[in-house]
Amino acid sequence: MFRTTRITTAALTTVATAAATALLLSGGADASPGAVAAGCGVLFDDFHYAAPTDAAFGQAGWTTRNDVGSPGVPGARWLTGNISFPAVNGERVAQLTATTDGSAAGTTHAELYQNQLRFREGTYASRVRFTDAPDSGPDGDHVNETYFTISPLRYDRDPLYSELDFSEYLPNGGWGGSQANYQTSWYTYWNNPTWDGLRTSTAQNRSLAGWHDIVTQVSAGHVKYYIDGVLTADHTTDAQGNPVYPRTPMSINYNMWFIDTAGHTGGTSAYTEQVDWTYYAGNQVVAPADAVAKAGQYRSAGTSHVDTVSGCTTPTSPSPTTPATPTTVTTPTTPSPSANCSTAPEWDRGAVYLEGQRVQHNAHLWQANWWTQGSEPGLTAQWRDLGHC
Repeated sequence: MFRTTRITTAALTTVATAAATALLLSGGADASPGAVAAGCGVLFDDFHYAAPTDAAFGQAGWTTRNDVGSPGVPGARWLTGNISFPAVNGERVAQLTATTDGSAAGTTHAELYQNQLRFREGTYASRVRFTDAPDSGPDGDHVNETYFTISPLRYDRDPLYSELDFSEYLPNGGWGGSQANYQTSWYTYWNNPTWDGLRTSTAQNRSLAGWHDIVTQVSAGHVKYYIDGVLTADHTTDAQGNPVYPRTPMSINYNMWFIDTAGHTGGTSAYTEQVDWTYYAGNQVVAPADAVAKAGQYRSAGTSHVDTVSGCTTPTSPSPTTPATPTTVTTPTTPSPSANCSTAPEWDRGAVYLEGQRVQHNAHLWQANWWTQGSEPGLTAQWRDLGHC
């Protein structure tokens, strides 16, 4: 929705990104929205982990964010320690915690995500607990509680960018409106000269406090969103006619962050979002009730994790629903074919880079757009490509 600055999830798998981009740019096999693809496996996770440091957590493909950067309050920290797995009614859940004292230094966010780009068409489902009030401290903060999929933005107005926000719940508002839950399907976005994007969005202006079954079907050119079995949105294009149907594989993500600190009144407030389970059926249209039932069957059988997803990352040329007449969105000018890299050091994942600093990576010269650490050049919007070395 309306964010003053925005980045994609940091440090997604390089191989997956390169493979997806190569297939998309080469044309690949036919996978237009009208085509029916064979099922390509299932991901189910019951989040039965002890902590983010649990070896099984990483082996299951999950990663936490631990850095400083947008979206949200500039300078706020994203902390691995804000992810935990408490027991609720006898079952472990993934819990995201976000805290603020009204200052950037005193604000922390939380995110966990699948670290490979291998999810596109199919059915996504998750049981999520949203909260209206903080667990402690004063209420009123502009907090965002989310469940979404996303691909890296390679450059401003990237026509292959894909993002589906299954739920972005703002219990206290923060995007110019009151309490709302948003489903948003993206065509693309840009950071310069000012942040903006092309998308279509639907909102429910009511409380969603408590547990909800969030299901999304991505098939045949349509993105259909359901909350507790009720269809809330069916997205195909944005207002300019651009397809919002995902064009490249994405990661599955959950995060919790503060849009700003304008609603804070004093002291320190701590908010939580909980995730009971997550489910994805690749290239399959599963009815909301059936998706919830399948998750229940895994749990009844004592199965806490299944991952048979394969073959879902075969992207193709953009959807044939793309308008024949070019829109105002154009591909940016290709960076200069050569750049002077002689004084630029090699990129170091552990190093902190400030706005304007330059590095070499994958035979390209890159310049930091703002403060960044751990975000790989070429995969996130923190870096601008200055050309080949």
